[in-house]
Amino acid sequence: MTKIDNIDMNGRLVLAPLAGYTDSPFRRIAKKNGSSLVFTELISAEGIIRGNKKTMKLLKFTEEERPIGIQIFGNNAEIIGEAANIVEELKPNFIDINLGCCAPKVCKNGSGAALLKNPAKLESIVKKVVNSVKIPVSAKIRIGWDDENKNYLEIIKILEGSGVSLISVHGRTRAQRYRDKADWDIINEISNKSSIPIIGNGDIKSFSEAMTRLRTSGCIAVMIGREAVGNPWIFSGHTPTIKVIIDQIKEHLEMMIDFYGERGLILMRKHTAKYIHGLKNAAKIRSFLVNSTSKNEIFSFLESIKKDYNPDVAIHF
Repeated sequence: MTKIDNIDMNGRLVLAPLAGYTDSPFRRIAKKNGSSLVFTELISAEGIIRGNKKTMKLLKFTEEERPIGIQIFGNNAEIIGEAANIVEELKPNFIDINLGCCAPKVCKNGSGAALLKNPAKLESIVKKVVNSVKIPVSAKIRIGWDDENKNYLEIIKILEGSGVSLISVHGRTRAQRYRDKADWDIINEISNKSSIPIIGNGDIKSFSEAMTRLRTSGCIAVMIGREAVGNPWIFSGHTPTIKVIIDQIKEHLEMMIDFYGERGLILMRKHTAKYIHGLKNAAKIRSFLVNSTSKNEIFSFLESIKKDYNPDVAIHF
């Protein structure tokens, strides 16, 4: 058991916050398969204080998901502090401040990774959140805005002085977006110099790679993002059979419909495409599944796959 502040982590692999993916159903699936910690996708502080319907839906979580951090973003200290008060009432285990999102629509308003260019403003925002709530606060950063402005050590010192309990570091600059390789040498440097526990993030494609990074980076945990979509078994190192994959798709679809209503059928499509990626004739299977509008039709088709393929064949992602 790893303990950070009052957060108990039963393991050292965690699910990264992914916009459009890490909703409550997927977080529960990740937890069931071995993720020790989960985060909501980034949620607008302004949307929270306005009570925006879609925003409030993003805040929902279940007891199964604990420990869970609600990730918020914004560019105004007063607004994000007020949003943190509202979030605290929902009783998550901690609040995470997004200081690393590279999306243009987030950065153009001075939020996310754009705050790395304005350390003074970043500090005021982080201190405001920490001083506004009693639960732990974490932060997720990138190593800088671009190659000429890799100010990660300055940002780490600010976060240390502001009272955060945990820092997640994505080993790329904002300018890199998701191009090139994540710089784990810098993540290692940060983990060795920081007085705060560090979670390393970037390019983890397998369980074995995650274990290697844990051994060599000095991080308290490793964060897995895109590679966990359609492959929640990455958190345990298990190699699923076709039967296991199909049963997981069915469970996930049930959860999506329960959470979103019939709209869950459509929202599930992006997950289904990833789950079946390693199956023979994946394109044909995907075409049928993404065009189906009935849960029963999908379930019937999935069961037919078990008959057409050896259900005990292991699929390597």
